[in-house]
Amino acid sequence: MFNVEMYQGKKEKNYELVQKQLSALVEDETNRIANLSNAAALLNQFLDEVNWVGFYLYEEDQLILGPFQGLPACVRIPMGRGVCGTSAATAKTLRIEDVHQFPGHIACDAASRSEIVIPLMQEGNLIGVLDIDSPITNRFDEIDQQGLEKFAEILSKHL
Repeated sequence: MFNVEMYQGKKEKNYELVQKQLSALVEDETNRIANLSNAAALLNQFLDEVNWVGFYLYEEDQLILGPFQGLPACVRIPMGRGVCGTSAATAKTLRIEDVHQFPGHIACDAASRSEIVIPLMQEGNLIGVLDIDSPITNRFDEIDQQGLEKFAEILSKHL
């Protein structure tokens, strides 16, 4: 059974807690969709001031929408396009303060102002990206990036 946790400590400690929760959710499950779905729900509950949390999976040289929490989203994203496609193509985390200043930004939710995208890697190969949007400009900081990269690393081992 899963209970809603109140994350009231320091931000770094809260990320450690959500990473432990993720590990508990995915450790004995082998189904990729189940693990991605639970991970999206967990992050959506954990993070404040976000309006979309989800995954795009790398297939046939493009990103295809996977499990998410939020409004309906773009289904296919070409490699190198938008924040997700650029993160996937470079295999680097992108933390964007203002998505409207990002060349080629793909707007799925008009309310989004900032975004962080973390590549999901397995043995050096791209398997997808974790995408999180916020209606707040400059929502994500270095602590978020480090915590979410660790979250993505844990999750990637179970996909």
